[in-house]
Amino acid sequence: MDDAPGRSRDDIVAWGIASRGEPRWPALLAVIAAIALQLVLPDRLLEGLGNRALIPALEGALIVVLLIANPGLISKEQSRLRVVGVALIALITVANVVSLIELINALLYGTKAGGRSLVYASVPVWLTNVIVFGLWYWELDRGGPAARQLPEHPRPDFLFPQMSTPGSAPGWTPDLLDYLYTSFTNATAFSPTDTMPLTAWAKLLMMLQSLASLVTVAVVISRAVNILS
Repeated sequence: MDDAPGRSRDDIVAWGIASRGEPRWPALLAVIAAIALQLVLPDRLLEGLGNRALIPALEGALIVVLLIANPGLISKEQSRLRVVGVALIALITVANVVSLIELINALLYGTKAGGRSLVYASVPVWLTNVIVFGLWYWELDRGGPAARQLPEHPRPDFLFPQMSTPGSAPGWTPDLLDYLYTSFTNATAFSPTDTMPLTAWAKLLMMLQSLASLVTVAVVISRAVNILS
């Protein structure tokens, strides 16, 4: 790759090279998985969302918009669709936050009879947490998947191992799987592992995800111990 104007090769390594364009279908599959996880939750965890089908229906409508407007590779000219993608992820986030709050409330103040089903319900809530934060990292890092294709894209918000060891993976750029892996390890370790946040928003998001995951695990474990005792 030619050096960008006014930037040395060392700067480009630190900056992160431009991606070659990503297919949209992995992100859409992740969104569909998150919607499916919402639909398997008990009704009592969705009381704060009103109509059970409303949020999934809105999410489905946004998926249709993305498929019609840009069904193949995410092109750098399609940055205007970013608002649709962000709105879709935001809807899933709101739905999962409400489900998490309802879950914690039911586990802390619910009856013992329904405790086991609530403990089982914590699994899709936790998995959705992993998916939604992975999507946020993917959508926001270096301005999003469209902006990452531009030579003059913003500086990276995450430092992946391949970026800190030049020459180990020539031409490597992160894709959705890398962000989902980052989200999963952050949710299980409650802290960054091999991928480090570089910007304030990345640190804040990872902190919020760790907090949500920690609270979920702590409350579920305490409830499970109470059921088994």
